Order: sequence, then structure tokens, then C-alpha cells
Amino acid sequence: MRLWTLHPRLLDTRGLVALWREALLAQKVLAGETRGYRHHPQLARFRALDDPLAGIASYLAEVQAEGARRGFRFAADKIAPMRLAGQIEASSGQLAYEFQHLLGKLAQRDLARYQELFPLAAPPAHPLFRVVAGGVADWERP
Repeated sequence: MRLWTLHPRLLDTRGLVALWREALLAQKVLAGETRGYRHHPQLARFRALDDPLAGIASYLAEVQAEGARRGFRFAADKIAPMRLAGQIEASSGQLAYEFQHLLGKLAQRDLARYQELFPLAAPPAHPLFRVVAGGVADWERP
């Protein structure tokens, strides 16, 4: 499971579809509707919220919107109705780590997308996240 801190617009088609599916799974986990993935480290930042479901629903809403911009039919009715007021802090080191991880994936499966993104000095974050100075997150498993 990879719930990217990066903005979904950076992902290739394969990555965006995978993110949609994995974020829906995360929503089920946080709602207590599955037994698997309950201790997945990627869920730590959502579990730390007062309302984890509102956090993942806000996250999913942006993924769904990016899918719609690209012509995908990600079903918005699968997203829980609540939304998070505000943003979640994410470190600049986490964003940089994920960007390098994404570039590695793109170098193997979508060279054109890789070449488009490689020059970016500061990749944008998912709108749910407010970037602050810091290293790679404790929950990340490099």
C-alpha cells in the first residue's frame, strides 16, 4: 500500500489507478471493515487524526478529482461523506523520498513521464498535506 504524499497529478495512469484502489482499501481499514492491513505503517498519519475517516475521505476526494480530470470514472459515492477541516503536516524529506521513489518506478514503466518529471526541483504535495521542514517520516519503510 502506498498513500502518496505527492500530488496525484504526478502519477502515471498505472500509479493513479493503484492509488485509488489502495486508498479505498485504507478507508475500509480505518472504518474497521477489514481484518487485513490494520497495522500498515502508511495509515499512521491518518490514525493520528481526531477523525481518521474524514482524513482518508479528503485524501480520496482529491484522487477521485484527478481521475475525473483524466477521464476516469472513479466512483465518488465510494468515498465516505465526511471531510477533514485543515491539513495534515508532511515533511519535506518525506516528499523528497517519495519523489525519488516515484521517479524510480517511472524510469522502468513510463519513460516519457519520467523525463517530464525529472527536472522538477520541488514536487507538489497532495492538497491534504502542508509541507514542513523535516526528514523521512518514522512510519516510512525504505
